[in-house]
Amino acid sequence: MGKIPVAVIGSTGAVGQVFMWMLADHPWFEVVYVTASAARIGQRYGDSVHWVIPFEISPQAADLEIKEFNIDAIRAAGVQIVFSAMPPEIAKNTEPELRANGFYVFSNAGSLRYEDQVPILVPEANHESLDMILQQGYPEKGFVVTNANCVTTGLAMAIAPLRTHGIREMHISTYQSVSGAGYPGLSSFDITDNVIPYIAKEEEKIETEIKKILSIDPIVYAYCVRVPVMFGHLMTVWLSFDEDVDMDDIIRDWEQFHLPHEGLPTTPPQPVIYRKDHTFPQPKYAFWGDPKGMVVYTGRLKKQNGRIGFTLMVNNVVKGAAGGSIQNAELFIKRFGYTHA
Repeated sequence: MGKIPVAVIGSTGAVGQVFMWMLADHPWFEVVYVTASAARIGQRYGDSVHWVIPFEISPQAADLEIKEFNIDAIRAAGVQIVFSAMPPEIAKNTEPELRANGFYVFSNAGSLRYEDQVPILVPEANHESLDMILQQGYPEKGFVVTNANCVTTGLAMAIAPLRTHGIREMHISTYQSVSGAGYPGLSSFDITDNVIPYIAKEEEKIETEIKKILSIDPIVYAYCVRVPVMFGHLMTVWLSFDEDVDMDDIIRDWEQFHLPHEGLPTTPPQPVIYRKDHTFPQPKYAFWGDPKGMVVYTGRLKKQNGRIGFTLMVNNVVKGAAGGSIQNAELFIKRFGYTHA
């Protein structure tokens, strides 16, 4: 069987570019249809996009023609799997339309995350939630699968293997890169030589999403800060548990953590990596790992007054965004197979 044709909706933004980069050499998927804003329709992708990803654009991606968002045209291109990098205000109407027309939508947008039948899927943490697509009517109908907010994704990865100890309380402080604001994002006058101590709705997303993803109900305290780095969200985490937990327990849990489903191209064999170096991790390591940007790194582990603390770093545009959606689609193929409607 040849590669599965897919579409990327919203292909020229920061997250859309990561989709295009990661899908260029993907062994299962081939991008055959891309959309962007109306002013770009008909243009060659490589001529239209302002490329911000620190890797060269592939010739195949550069040569694609940007097309209008048209349900019939997407279907005529042989596409049923759609990757959505749309802004949430557009996705809230467009993604239900795609679903209603039988498409399988893997979305980075947050518009439908809180619908009861829509999973917020982080495969290593809650792979079983993919079965929620059955509640949306699959296989007779289309569905939407969302990935989490970029910070929540990294947090879920780090604490998923710790759930067995009973997580009672969480304190999180995040230091989030400017790419998390999208492109063009923040004005340089706002962020250069500066730190912005508020990111709208980010703290609420963490508090809501972590509970839905991990099926836990801890007390969550979060502060989110924007910092002047390009890629990679760093955070500090303090956890209180129902039982006494030692640092060796935490390290063991991270080392043994993996996705039960093998053979997914975008999934690292060890998705959470801890290092004892006191300066680790840092955002400049955002594209480390294999596959690049899909590993969550942790460090500075300590125990104080019965609480466990650590730092973690997640690549917000790869694991926390486009890469997470691609991984979700891979899990779907592995779990359900693929038969074009």
